[in-house]
Amino acid sequence: MRKKKLRNRYTEVYALGQHICMSAHKARRIIDQIRGRSYEQTLMILELMPYRACYPIFKLIYSAAANASHNMGFDKTSLVISKALVNEGPTVKKLKPRARGRSYPIRRPTCHITIVLRDISLYEDSIYGYRDSMMCLNKNAWINTNTNMTYHDTYKRGGLWLWDKK
Repeated sequence: MRKKKLRNRYTEVYALGQHICMSAHKARRIIDQIRGRSYEQTLMILELMPYRACYPIFKLIYSAAANASHNMGFDKTSLVISKALVNEGPTVKKLKPRARGRSYPIRRPTCHITIVLRDISLYEDSIYGYRDSMMCLNKNAWINTNTNMTYHDTYKRGGLWLWDKK
């Protein structure tokens, strides 16, 4: 068990963004879409999504990839988002002046975002193989090793199969 932790330490690179002014719920909506995807695919998704949370997440992923290429010498084309976390940060509290000398409290939520990238080129020649390392990366999709197809979580409502709401 100890060897696995040491090996992951040298194959994973992370970037941490703290005190980002948005609620954790809005940031998780974006993070759930990109978890387990490749670096290049993630950048395309984030550029096309219309949410305000995409820009700080885009900057964090770009920073984590720069850390991987500069500090560890990894190739950006073989990077995969292995872990993406959003935690709640401290709430900034302000007072807004109102009529008749009263004040109105304003609460600005913040969040901490952690992006972890893994180099999958190191896992292609291992005993477990590329597909086994990818199977544990994404919780919302699983890969069938015989047909190399990805199946997403679906649910049935009114006779129609719909995608999972995330």
